[in-house]
Amino acid sequence: MKRIEAAPPAQGCFCCFMGKSRSARGPGNDVSSCRENKAKHEGIKTIRTCRSCVFSEDSDLCICLVTWNMNGRVSHEDLAELVGSKLEYDLLVMGLQEAPQGDIARILQTALAKTYVLLGKSVMQSVQLYIFGPMASESLIKDLKVDKEPVGGFGWLVRRKKGAVAIGIVYRGISMVFISCHLSAHAHNVGERNAECRHISHALFSKDRNPFPRPAQVTVWLGDLNYRLEGIGTYPARNLIQKQQHKMLIGKDQLLHEAERGKIFDGYCEGSLRFKPTYKYNIGSSDYDTSHKVRVPSWTDRILFRIEDANAIRPTLRCYESVDDIKSSDHKPVKAHLCLKVIRDP
Repeated sequence: MKRIEAAPPAQGCFCCFMGKSRSARGPGNDVSSCRENKAKHEGIKTIRTCRSCVFSEDSDLCICLVTWNMNGRVSHEDLAELVGSKLEYDLLVMGLQEAPQGDIARILQTALAKTYVLLGKSVMQSVQLYIFGPMASESLIKDLKVDKEPVGGFGWLVRRKKGAVAIGIVYRGISMVFISCHLSAHAHNVGERNAECRHISHALFSKDRNPFPRPAQVTVWLGDLNYRLEGIGTYPARNLIQKQQHKMLIGKDQLLHEAERGKIFDGYCEGSLRFKPTYKYNIGSSDYDTSHKVRVPSWTDRILFRIEDANAIRPTLRCYESVDDIKSSDHKPVKAHLCLKVIRDP
């Protein structure tokens, strides 16, 4: 198995395809609507979850995706809950931000018992990414490459690094890139987050000398993207959440607005935001921030994916949800279960 420190870049940007035309976001009936369309700007496509997919029967590869800003705290019990007990997936991809010092991989390995092994990791201080697969699955890896890219600021002084880490992997013949990132905070820094996203997208895996690389078949961004709600105060937002009407806040989401403007993530897909905003909570509870800042609740933690060619791979999103029972951080973790079916020629 070949392991090197760089992976194929795209001519331009393999992570954030930049569109030029007007975009609208709305629910799609099928994940095939995520197909990249270079002639028309799409923004981020909302897709419905489909729980009818049967593990290892309807799909060639099922991936459990998890992102969590840990707020510098480690809890063995919480990590075990994120891993789950059923283990109905071929790969576990865990993206962490503000991860504490310590051997997180060992804790995850303990939670997975002896059924899964670490296939790859990419770590840049508190921004981390791990991929686990079943025992003896290393033979299914054709290639595995890692990279990392920091972005400005002095977060490294308090181990609150900003930037991204990535793993490129060819597994069961499917080429994939996974990116765990932590972008700049604060509601007013929208332009800075957009610039960081574009920089990360161009910089990752740019050391490769191959001038004609093939883009990954599947690209996944997961992390604390830090986009906030805008145009609404904290108390009106909380009132809607308390009434279970948080879907009315989706139109206030900065990430979706920026994607519609053609700034970032054109042609990517995301599950419906049916769960409550994942930030900011009082640590140890499921109550939103009661500090003097009383921050506006926001969907800062997201999982986005893009299929390069919908005629080659058919994806099914089985779930997209937050894990509200975990209370050790001021963020709630977010999980997705993405299944891929290779479309073979008849």
